Amino acid sequence: MLRRKTLANNARLVMLASALLMPLAMYLLVGGAALPFVIAAMGLASGMITLALHQHAMYEEAAAGQVYSIMAVGLVLTLADPNLADMGLAIAVLGPVLASLLARGPLRRQGWLLLGVIGVLAVVASLVPMASISINDLTLKLVSGLTLAVVAGIVALSANRIRGAYDVYDKAQMSAYRHLIEHVQDAVIRFSSNGELLLASRSSESLFGCRRYELSGASLGERLHVLDRPAYLTAFADANQGGKSRTIEVRMRQDDPVAGVRVPHFIWVEISFSPVLDAAKGELRYEVVALFRDVTERRDQQAAVEEARRVAEEASNAKSRFLATIGHELRTPLNAVVGFSEMMSSGIGGDLSPTHKEYAGLIHQSGKHLLEVVGMLLDMSKIEAGKFELQPEPFLPDTLVHNCFRLVENLAQERQIRLVGDISRHLPMLVADERACRQILLNLLSNAIKFSHEGGTVTVTMKRQGQCVNMSVVDNGIGMAPESLQRVGEPFFQVQDGLNRRYEGTGLGLSIVKGLVDLHDGTLRAMSEIGAGTMVTVLLPINGPAIKVVETATVTPLHREPAPIQVTPWHDEKRKAQ
Repeated sequence: MLRRKTLANNARLVMLASALLMPLAMYLLVGGAALPFVIAAMGLASGMITLALHQHAMYEEAAAGQVYSIMAVGLVLTLADPNLADMGLAIAVLGPVLASLLARGPLRRQGWLLLGVIGVLAVVASLVPMASISINDLTLKLVSGLTLAVVAGIVALSANRIRGAYDVYDKAQMSAYRHLIEHVQDAVIRFSSNGELLLASRSSESLFGCRRYELSGASLGERLHVLDRPAYLTAFADANQGGKSRTIEVRMRQDDPVAGVRVPHFIWVEISFSPVLDAAKGELRYEVVALFRDVTERRDQQAAVEEARRVAEEASNAKSRFLATIGHELRTPLNAVVGFSEMMSSGIGGDLSPTHKEYAGLIHQSGKHLLEVVGMLLDMSKIEAGKFELQPEPFLPDTLVHNCFRLVENLAQERQIRLVGDISRHLPMLVADERACRQILLNLLSNAIKFSHEGGTVTVTMKRQGQCVNMSVVDNGIGMAPESLQRVGEPFFQVQDGLNRRYEGTGLGLSIVKGLVDLHDGTLRAMSEIGAGTMVTVLLPINGPAIKVVETATVTPLHREPAPIQVTPWHDEKRKAQ
């Protein structure tokens, strides 16, 4: 905007000066001197043309017109004066100067190039006179002097306007920066290249509890905690000498005026050091601007979170130790109860009456149930404590299904549940802990049988899926709601957890399954729908917890397969509850 106004003012000044000199030029023209009239006419035409270009928003063209006009006038006066050092050449020099003030890069280069051409012509004119006017002619000197005065005045006014505008801009920028520094929430401190404090913002007073002038000298360094001073000095040296930005957190003393006595206490402060880089100076040390922010509350929250995590971990460890201890203490007497009740039921200790035999059977059944609960508690405590050791060995995974069916056969017959196995042929050897895998399938089968309707069907499918063995258990029982499905695998979670629930259990079956699957680096997913049943799928790596891609080589198809149908990924597929 300033450049545009300067172009318009220059055009008006040229027109005014040319109009004022035109009567004199016409008088001299009548006397036989045409040069003054030519110069005045060139100035008047230049002013009118450049003002018209300015009014049509052709600012670059207007600037070029003014620069070329000045250099054209200088060329005319140089050719008119045979002397090498004349006022025409001085006027031509002012053309590139004006271009440097008002124009862009291309016009600036063109101005200096044209000045070189005018210089060459001046040399030629001095060797071969091209005009009959003598250098002592008063008319030539008068015209050259007035023209130089007008052009020099225009260039001087342009330079003064631009410099004044930049001074105003610099003052506005400084005022804006000063206002920002004084009102920013973080404390801003500027250090010299020698480490002296140059500036401290108003917010530093509230941060340190003192006046800003009290931070000068060694006062700021003395506020640092003794243990944090090496880190502070290292970070400051990296910014001051290495030119690198650094951010640290240190403890600093904050004064708290109470009844005229300052009681100091330490707060956590985050300090960001930023060097003031100036490549033109090439200094070995840099000024540093530092931002100080009070992060005591954040550090306190982090400490509280860490303490809560520590307490939770201790509580979890205590729970695991308690479960393990109770489990071991209960297992021995429960084994005795189960063993002796079985002996009584079989008549080893003598014949019992039908009532006593029924009582012994109930004791045996309850003891076995308690023994299973204790075993689950022990397994869960070992998994949570990270002490459940796997012993992976290669085995055929299809053997698990037959063995597990035999173990749950009685339970399925009691509820008239039909067990179906769908096992793919030529399954690869599975490297895993066979006992853990059997436990996984047993828990899944027990849950499926327990939550199935009488006369229902439980299906176990086993197949290869990529580099894993897919083992799925499907039932057509009561199913689960979406909110319950998301909590599958949580310890002690049961779909029906009220006191009047229909199904017994501890809620540890699926949590143990999830823990054992995680130990094998496998995946556990469940899909369910209320009233339609549940499908729980376990993916176990073929080569054990650490997949070896070389051993499970990529299958190269011998023919082009049709494009697969776009379906929702199986692990994200969950049926909505009706």
